[in-house]
Amino acid sequence: MKRLASLNRRYRERHSPSGFGFSFADRIEYVNPTHWDAVARVNSFFLRRDVLRVIEQHGPDNVVPRYATIYRDDQPVAVVVAQLLNISGERLHRSREARTEDPRTGLLRRVLAPAARAVGDRLRERMLVAGNLLSWGFDGVGFADGENPATVWPGVAEGIYRIRRAEKLSGDLDFAMVKDLNPAQHGVDILHRYSYRPLETEPNMVLTIDPSWRTYDDYLGALDTKYRRKVKDITKKLASAGCIVERLSGLDADASRLHALYLAVQKNASVRLITVRESYLPALAAIAQHDFRCTIIRRGSQIIGFVTSIKDRDTAVGYYIGFDRTAAAEGLPIYLRLLHATVEDAIAFRTRRLSLGRTALEPKAGLGARPEPMSVWVRHRIAPVNWLFRELLGAVPHHEAPERNPFKAAEAKAIVGD
Repeated sequence: MKRLASLNRRYRERHSPSGFGFSFADRIEYVNPTHWDAVARVNSFFLRRDVLRVIEQHGPDNVVPRYATIYRDDQPVAVVVAQLLNISGERLHRSREARTEDPRTGLLRRVLAPAARAVGDRLRERMLVAGNLLSWGFDGVGFADGENPATVWPGVAEGIYRIRRAEKLSGDLDFAMVKDLNPAQHGVDILHRYSYRPLETEPNMVLTIDPSWRTYDDYLGALDTKYRRKVKDITKKLASAGCIVERLSGLDADASRLHALYLAVQKNASVRLITVRESYLPALAAIAQHDFRCTIIRRGSQIIGFVTSIKDRDTAVGYYIGFDRTAAAEGLPIYLRLLHATVEDAIAFRTRRLSLGRTALEPKAGLGARPEPMSVWVRHRIAPVNWLFRELLGAVPHHEAPERNPFKAAEAKAIVGD
């Protein structure tokens, strides 16, 4: 009886107004800029209007944006960035050749794989993602400064519901997802009331930046002998092959080569749900300015690898990466050197953390990064399917990060706080 009463109560909550006011937009140009900025300025870099404009104009062709501003007493208390995505069963199946997973889209394969296995290539789904498929982390919802998220989540849930219902004119949106939450985020459990269920994904690998590190050499000095020797070996191998590592001040002239290297990495991913255009990174660099860095590895006149970093408040994000797989197959440690470039960027940005995403857990642990739990919350519009889907989610696997400590004992104690 208690379970039945709980189900009835949750049903009424899902089908009752939350009491918040809403403003919806199909393009970022349509939102009230003053209201949006009042919330976005204290939240993720990826909620900035200029960043969202770049994503609209230079991002994937198969992603359609939607926006919501949530109000209480005419005051904006939250903003939501949503993206519409078409998904088919054949695109969710892991290719035999794949060896890596894109941290922005790989989780979607794991979310929908149970349904794909059940109905095969006949699966056709439209998904509404509250979040950003071009990034990882909590980039889809922002709360106004001073607001208690637990009191605003019902408005967020209603906003997502309203967006989904409005899209019926162009076809049903079967799945809704709130992307990249962690257990520490206050009030997120309220999504249970709206039939969302969490699915734990691979963790986000995060390196804590010691405030005493003023340069990359300070970080190297904190490593124990074994790991410092590994870094020196990486540097020697690249130098002996005639490679140099340098900052790229402008991306436009090399946009085609960078995009080719990005595609070389993406081609090896198990799922390629989205592909950014050649113009995306140059456009993003132009608006981010000093909050954006691009490091390249050049052999002769040819760029054989690049990595980008973004400053997002007190966090540096190791963002898009690309490298020449033929050169890597020759034994050149391109990927590892590019990872170290993001550490250098994080220190230069004077951030407290470096967020490296879900993939390549082993080498990122070798940098000193530690796992932070991350989940997506999902629901299906059809109640019986949603019930079945919840049962299937429990069987979806994810990789655990290895335990590594590359630091000297005293340094590790200071960084980790043991």
